[in-house]
Amino acid sequence: MMFPAIPLFPAAPDAQRWRRPFPGTPDQAAAVRRFTTMLLSGCPVLDDILLTVDELVVNALRHTRSGRPGGIFTVELAHWEGAVAVAVTDEGASSEPAVTDAADDVESGRGLRTVSLLAAGWGWFGNDRSRTVAALFAATAEPLCEAA
Repeated sequence: MMFPAIPLFPAAPDAQRWRRPFPGTPDQAAAVRRFTTMLLSGCPVLDDILLTVDELVVNALRHTRSGRPGGIFTVELAHWEGAVAVAVTDEGASSEPAVTDAADDVESGRGLRTVSLLAAGWGWFGNDRSRTVAALFAATAEPLCEAA
C-alpha cells in the first residue's frame, strides 16, 4: 500500500520536504534514524527529533498493521526556517494514539508522553486503514537546523 503525498505540515512555501516508505520490520527503526540524521545533520535539537521519530516508528510497528508481515510505513520530514516537522503514516489500527498519564501503571502511551514533552506540538489523523502521527519542533529566532 502506498500513501498519497499530502501536505502534512503548515510549512512555509519554500520548506524542504523528504518522504520515504520503509518496510514494516523492526530493523527499519535504525534506518529511519539514519535517514533523519543524514537530512538534519547539525540540527541542535536532532536528539529530540530522533527520539520522537523513533517513538512514532516503534508505535507504527507495534500497534498498527504496518508491523505485520508485508506491512509498510512512511516517514515524512519537513524543514523550514526555524522549524522541523516529522510524521509517520502507518496502515492503521482500531485503537487511537493516546498519551498515558505518567502515574498510570501501563506500558502503552508513555512514548507519546515523551513526544508531547519534546515537541512544540503533536497530533494525529486517520482511521483503521491509514493513520498519520506528526510532531512539530517550533520556530525559533535562529534557524533550527541546517538541512542537507
